[in-house]
Amino acid sequence: MKKALKSSAILLALTMGLAACSGGQSASDAGKDSKKEEGKTGQSEKVVKIVYARGQDSTKATEKIIEAFEKAHPNIDVEFREMPADTGKQHDAYVTMLNAQSSEIDVMDLDVIWPAEFAQAGYTLPLDRFIEKDGIDLSKYNQGALAAGNFNGKQWAMPKFIDAGMLFYRTDLVPKDKVPKTWDELLKEAKELKGKGGTKFGYLMQAKQYEGLVCNAVEFIASYGGQIVDKNGNVVINSPETIKGLKKMVEIVKSDVVPSNITTFTEPESHTAFIEGQSPFIRNWPYQYALANDKEQSKIVGKVGVAPLPAGDKGSAAALGGWMTAINKYSKHPKEAWEFVKFMTGPEGQKISAIYGGLAPTLPELFKDPDVLKANPFFAEEGFVNALNAAVPRPVVPNYPEISEIIQINVSKALAGELTVEQAVANMEKEMKAALNK
Repeated sequence: MKKALKSSAILLALTMGLAACSGGQSASDAGKDSKKEEGKTGQSEKVVKIVYARGQDSTKATEKIIEAFEKAHPNIDVEFREMPADTGKQHDAYVTMLNAQSSEIDVMDLDVIWPAEFAQAGYTLPLDRFIEKDGIDLSKYNQGALAAGNFNGKQWAMPKFIDAGMLFYRTDLVPKDKVPKTWDELLKEAKELKGKGGTKFGYLMQAKQYEGLVCNAVEFIASYGGQIVDKNGNVVINSPETIKGLKKMVEIVKSDVVPSNITTFTEPESHTAFIEGQSPFIRNWPYQYALANDKEQSKIVGKVGVAPLPAGDKGSAAALGGWMTAINKYSKHPKEAWEFVKFMTGPEGQKISAIYGGLAPTLPELFKDPDVLKANPFFAEEGFVNALNAAVPRPVVPNYPEISEIIQINVSKALAGELTVEQAVANMEKEMKAALNK
């Protein structure tokens, strides 16, 4: 497996050049391919290389999945291409590439909010004929996760894992009966614990202007009873509840319990600080548990608990997330690409993702698997289950990227003090209504 590390700037600038440069291989790679070509019968078998693109993976899950797949499919070589960790930049990199009808990647992971957009744009390949041919039982999948990949009656992506925002805490610093139940309790305890046990901060989150900021904002808004867009598609963001939730978010971001540069933090910055022992609390996705217990990079192994995010006036709320896997419409190897998609999103691939990546499966049966529970005992914990049950969706609209950008810009300005929360909410209401009524 060859891992290509590229900054988003290089990726965007050299979109077509990358395809031309991907043919070279080292002597060790050549030896690997010649062994594959011998095949199980000793006869020559053509080896097909496919390229799999996804965002940064700080765990060993991707490496293990590819290793297991290549062992089971000796005639398919998978190259892993790392995309930007920032989901917005990752989205734009895909769009730039696919608008040019590039075949340089074959399989790609998509944020749960992208499949309909990519299908409508003609970027992805419908999977129905593959699913039918191989007899894939879609009823075994989490139906909400599965539905995210369905558009106009066709399945365009397979669900890989589900996510929900959760509160992770240091069990050596926070007794179970002291886990904060409300945002006010969190602020109080974060202030008391900051500096203790080698910590530098009291709380970590994601507050950079990118998609993760929208997830954090949705959680604050919903926990106080607010909504952005209702089930009928009406913009309802300008409410006392939304304003109160965002004011609490601003209060925390401007407090001294978070890093002074918290508005530059995405998942990698926040999870790195947490596993280095710099904070007693962090808001993150389920993968945080496995990362925090990785002996090779974590300083807090065996000292992590999980709970629902703190509640506002309405209760606890968690942004519903997750990732899907799709095939590039312009792939020159759709059959081989499907084999990898089928493996990665099937029981074996999702089990590897759960064990080595801490990712919550979209196949409910795996929550009962002994190996999965051994690696992720918190999957059986009440706090984890309650956190999943508190999940709320981001705005369900056809032009989600545009709505997301409106939220990102205005919430960022409120966090920076450039706008009051009331002004930011009024701006979002006006801009969203204009965007949805085009």
